[in-house]
Amino acid sequence: MKKKFEVWLPLLFSIAMIIGMFIGYKLRGAQPNGGFSRVASSSPLDEATEIIKQKYVDSVKIDSLEANALREIMNELDPHSVYLPPAELKETTEDLSGRFVGIGVEYRIIKDTVNIMSVVKNGPSEKARLQTGDKIIRVNDSTIAGKKLSNTGVSNLIRGEKGTPVTLQILRGSQLLNISVTRADIPKPTLVAAYMIDKNIGYIKLDLFGSTSYREFMEAMERLKKEGLTELIFDLRGNGGGYMDAAIDIADEFLSGDKLIVYTEGINSPKKEYRCKRPGIFENGKLTVLVDELSASASEILSGALQDWDRATIIGRRTFGKGLVQEIFPLSDGAALKLTVARYYTPLGRSIQRSYSKGRKVYMDEIWNRYANGQAYFADSNKVNTGKQYKTPDGRILYGSGGIMPDIFVGLDTTKTSKEINKLFFNGSFNDFVYQYYIENQKVLDPYQSPITFSQQFEPGRIMWQQFVSWAQKDSTNLANISAAERTRVQNRMEAYLARFKWNDNGFYEVLNLTDPVVAKSIEFLKSK
Repeated sequence: MKKKFEVWLPLLFSIAMIIGMFIGYKLRGAQPNGGFSRVASSSPLDEATEIIKQKYVDSVKIDSLEANALREIMNELDPHSVYLPPAELKETTEDLSGRFVGIGVEYRIIKDTVNIMSVVKNGPSEKARLQTGDKIIRVNDSTIAGKKLSNTGVSNLIRGEKGTPVTLQILRGSQLLNISVTRADIPKPTLVAAYMIDKNIGYIKLDLFGSTSYREFMEAMERLKKEGLTELIFDLRGNGGGYMDAAIDIADEFLSGDKLIVYTEGINSPKKEYRCKRPGIFENGKLTVLVDELSASASEILSGALQDWDRATIIGRRTFGKGLVQEIFPLSDGAALKLTVARYYTPLGRSIQRSYSKGRKVYMDEIWNRYANGQAYFADSNKVNTGKQYKTPDGRILYGSGGIMPDIFVGLDTTKTSKEINKLFFNGSFNDFVYQYYIENQKVLDPYQSPITFSQQFEPGRIMWQQFVSWAQKDSTNLANISAAERTRVQNRMEAYLARFKWNDNGFYEVLNLTDPVVAKSIEFLKSK
């Protein structure tokens, strides 16, 4: 009962507030000074704000009240319409723009000390000779070591206006160094890996559809084709979407003629079709697209178009199921509304939007329920085969309204990860261990010239595992009963993380994909045709 009351409390409060405002408005003449000043052509929300501003018993932050009111209004709409405060809007814009102003390092706070985990190639920090493993003690006049700062707090100190310097005091080994770094535009790639798996099969991993994604994709494709690419694995797992135009442009590179890619339509948005408009870079080669339950929106536009036209084989698990299009509308205070303006439909007319009639929480929880009810593990549990049927040019039957169903299902490993290993992954201790191992063993790793030779020849074996067991004990975690199979999985992950420190994300995926069952299934499929 208490839980139900808590759920309905905001609505009851809003109703009471509206009734109270209405009564107060009717009785305004009886109040001192004859009521309140009213803005011409104002809405009830404007009037309520003015009443509070003029009549409330204590001082109040009107900006905060207005922001909370906007959040509640957006909560009454669909799950993807949201209010973005200025800070969140800036972060969203930076993610999608493909760049931000900074010094070009990835850092992590370990035991109240900021550790540089990687340095952006050709960025200002590399030019200033910062290195992976450096510890930041001071930023300008602010000591940050031992200060329990958040990531946001550190970022606010390091970032600034383009072209301005920031002085960092660095601990490198036992040596203290003062290094000046000039802030600059830092690229933030959305395409995180592109390499040849063998002499014919290329692999591309796209994390987000941003403003630079199409250019990054084309550059990667042109390079891989020169290296012999005739077949492609395009990995969209975990890609939550982004700019629809980027997905359309990339789809155009796979589809021929003037094929329909997607169309959008809404009550206030007339139907608009998006079609192919140029010859594509890869219209005929064998193509697989990898998806999972976190592949959403623009990822579903792309995979849905390729599936509808029988152009690609979709492999993995059912996608998120987001078939709504948002636009960002700036507000006068630097905030914005991210508002759903239309629904999108695949070329066959499928809307893959999941129902959100039971509310935002149930809608979001459905994704995590897939892990609990078996949908993420078993093909029969993962199917959405109800409602209207749609037939592809090759005669295959597809369905809508619940995400993109893969043509080939690959479930998660049914072998459960122990609570001990889960703890070390989720609290960051695993990542901290691999980082520390890398710092202490760089000379051991130096001879390896590529991620593949590293994975083939590097055998940390018993020594590294024992070090990890000892590390875990400091975190009150006992790994004595970990199975041999789980130990092997963890060691494979260790190798991939080590490769990331040496070769960045590209190296990480080259090593990780060697034991990835979805990539393995994709390779098997491509070689079987």
